[in-house]
Amino acid sequence: MTKLSQRVLNMEESVTLAAGAKAKALKAQGRDILSLTLGEPDFVTPKNIQDAAIKAISDGRASFYTQASGLPEMKAAVNSYFEKFYGYSVAPNQVVVGTGAKFILYTFFMTVINPGDEVIIPTPYWVSYADQVKMAEGKPVFVQATEANHFKVMVDQLEAARTDKTKVLLLNSPSNPTGTIYSADELRAIGDWAVAHDILILADDIYGRLVYNGNSFTPISSLSDDIRKQTIVINGVSKTYAMTGWRVGFAVGDEEIIAGMAKVVSQTTSNLTAVSQYAATEALTGPQDSIEIMRQAFEERLNTIYPLLCEVPGFEVVKPQGAFYLFPNVKKAMEMKGYTDVTDFTNAILEEAEVALVTGAGFGAPENVRLSYATDLDTFKEAVKRLKDFMEN
Repeated sequence: MTKLSQRVLNMEESVTLAAGAKAKALKAQGRDILSLTLGEPDFVTPKNIQDAAIKAISDGRASFYTQASGLPEMKAAVNSYFEKFYGYSVAPNQVVVGTGAKFILYTFFMTVINPGDEVIIPTPYWVSYADQVKMAEGKPVFVQATEANHFKVMVDQLEAARTDKTKVLLLNSPSNPTGTIYSADELRAIGDWAVAHDILILADDIYGRLVYNGNSFTPISSLSDDIRKQTIVINGVSKTYAMTGWRVGFAVGDEEIIAGMAKVVSQTTSNLTAVSQYAATEALTGPQDSIEIMRQAFEERLNTIYPLLCEVPGFEVVKPQGAFYLFPNVKKAMEMKGYTDVTDFTNAILEEAEVALVTGAGFGAPENVRLSYATDLDTFKEAVKRLKDFMEN
């Protein structure tokens, strides 16, 4: 008799975490591994945020349970953030806070998905979306976006995928792994389609502040009252504020859904760690100068590395507009090196070039690899040089 549940047996391991772990293991063996795997800023959390956390500990405020859905101060900070960056206010009962945006996504699916409900997911997609839907006994329905359309899906594609079981459309803009940003007009068309068919929109906006080269992020929830009522926004502080270790995520939207998500939080984690909430409150409401410094650093890396990566034989790259990933198509590169499987190709690069990338297979893109430029420029330049040498030899 197996000791594992069928639920766990059906799950895939996160390819991003697996790639990062493998790179660290080889590095521990003395290998000179350059890792471009994890979507984790290489900056330290800004000092004003650290100081707020330290003060909360010193004052004794971080010693106790908080409300399951989040501290009032934290919810007020989310409201301030939405007023500034989304253009509308949110009430406390429209906000739930949790242990990272990933867990908040999980609570959403556990709250709204019944067995057999379908969730439309544009492909390429972040690696955890599909498995979280399956954990909630839902069915992920993939809609393929292509490089030719800058990795965007259009309404006619969504309509072709819609059935009477479609309950949620998941939209991630800027996207992980592609860095694609949907325009306001594109989002409005998608939002109006979802409203017309009573389909919930799950808007993963975690990279909304990380946009480059004059591009702008439009929150789909800001486009109309009808679209807003249909949308649950997922966001957090990990990427923008270099706070991945603090594990802070939040959702904003319909009061009934938010209340249901708070139930899930109460029966799982009880509440987000108190000190992290005080730190996140400062992040959302405090000075934003350091955030712009980090954004500019990512922009410089993108503009420096993109043309260099385009010179790697067989790597075809659409320049991203946001987030901090490059997602080249490597079909020609695989053919040149005699590979037919992108994971095998990625492993060969790791073993021979000592550069750790993430296979596109886990993103629903079997001809792509993901490189994270949330690392210093010198490391990235050396990594691209190694990739070029690997392809040319």
